[in-house]
Order: sequence, then structure tokens, then C-alpha cells
Amino acid sequence: MARVVSINISSQKGIPKDAIAEGVFVENFGLKEDSHGGDWHRQVSLLAQESIDKIKAMGIKDLEPGRFAENITTEGICLYELPVGTKLRIGETLQEVTQIGKECHSRCAIFQTVGDCVMPKEGIFTIILKGGLVKPGDAIEIVEA
Repeated sequence: MARVVSINISSQKGIPKDAIAEGVFVENFGLKEDSHGGDWHRQVSLLAQESIDKIKAMGIKDLEPGRFAENITTEGICLYELPVGTKLRIGETLQEVTQIGKECHSRCAIFQTVGDCVMPKEGIFTIILKGGLVKPGDAIEIVEA
């Protein structure tokens, strides 16, 4: 079963995020008080624990959720294979996939911290169609693709 591992937040872009107990996601904005929130197509970033584990296997230790600046760390779903337009029910929210991967910041703080970045290849971005609460352990369900 696909599920949420962690909810992560930061006050500015391009830096690792800190885990929080639960996140309030606002329609047409993203995670309340997060630097990525706003009226654009990358309101929320998601990265799979399985992707993080690939970097851990390279010998890089202490990679906790949020180190790649993802808002939602997931488990049990191959995010980067989801087509743009896929709708996901995560906790109380309804989200739509808007982008797979991204252009990486040039040697950003994340790269400096962990020595590599998996977000440009395997991270995804969504917009919030219906807001609500999301917390670790919540199920992730593909509503439609």
C-alpha cells in the first residue's frame, strides 16, 4: 500500500526541509507556510523513500525525509512513472501531478549537503485541487490518470 512517510516544510526554497507532525494543505496554494506554496504549477513536491534509499546505497548517511526539499516523502508508489494529470488522494487532499522531475539548482544547498540530488530525476510536483490535512501513515491512492 502506498503511504505518506513524512511531511516536510521550509521557509525558503533550495534548502532541506524539516519534518512536521502533520501538514495543512491549502487549495490552489500548497503546504501552508511552506516556501513552495503559491499560485503556480509546483505547489507541492513529492519524493519516494525508495529514491532516497538509492542515494543512501551510495554510502551517504543521515538522509532523513526532507533532505531533498520534498514536502511529502512517500513509500510504495513509483512517483516518477505517474503521468502528468494523474490525480492522487493523499490524506484529506486531492492533488494533481503537474511535473515529473525538474532542473536542479546549480550546486544548491541540497547537493552540498548530500553530494547528489535525486529530486531532478525522480521527484514530482502537484497542485492542490482540494485542501486538507496530511500526516505520516496516510494512504496515497491514485484516483485517475
